[in-house]
Amino acid sequence: MTKLPTSAPGAFSFLPEELAADLVSWSRPVRLQPNQILFSAGDPANGCYWIHEGFLKVAVEGQRGEQRILAILGAGTLVGESAVLDAAPRSASVSAIREARLAHVTRTAFDSFADKHPVVFRHLAVLLMRRLRDVDEAMAATSFLPLKGRVARILMVLAEAFGNDVGTGRVLIKHKINQSDVAAMAGIARENVNRILKEWAAQGLISRLAGYYCLEKKHELEKQITL
Repeated sequence: MTKLPTSAPGAFSFLPEELAADLVSWSRPVRLQPNQILFSAGDPANGCYWIHEGFLKVAVEGQRGEQRILAILGAGTLVGESAVLDAAPRSASVSAIREARLAHVTRTAFDSFADKHPVVFRHLAVLLMRRLRDVDEAMAATSFLPLKGRVARILMVLAEAFGNDVGTGRVLIKHKINQSDVAAMAGIARENVNRILKEWAAQGLISRLAGYYCLEKKHELEKQITL
């Protein structure tokens, strides 16, 4: 799953306004610094978090320590929502990419809220179905897109999250991203990412300055994303 960040202005916006306002009263604020871990895979599940500001990275690690980035989540997104439905340990690790402000609702608080408003489970089910579709989309991309298509797709995700349109079809990704991160998101070897990015740089499709990638011809890169 590589979810494109949203910009929903209110907390818990998957709920009707009156329910969201009530749930806010059950929450407490949390702040994260860049690279600070919110929780790790295997940690006890102690509730869910709503992202007010910032970006979080959802990742898992293989037995040899290799990392796979599953999602980048932005403002207006819920993270750790399965914790309010079961007591299973966290299935992935989540950390801040940039400074972030969150609202934390413990499982106990959510249970009390749900006792008052059982309709919340219907809204939560809709949210979980959307997440499942995200997973399906990511699995399809990993299974069927060629390597260049996978890398192009990740660049589009990063452009959506951190991009700044600088005109004439050029988009500057205003976050320093390395090839290992791109590889971890695309699910391919870093060596393949290195080869593809070098080829695109030589063709004038992308450039890099001081660690920042710029999509010089975004529309041409989008053509690589075909299933």
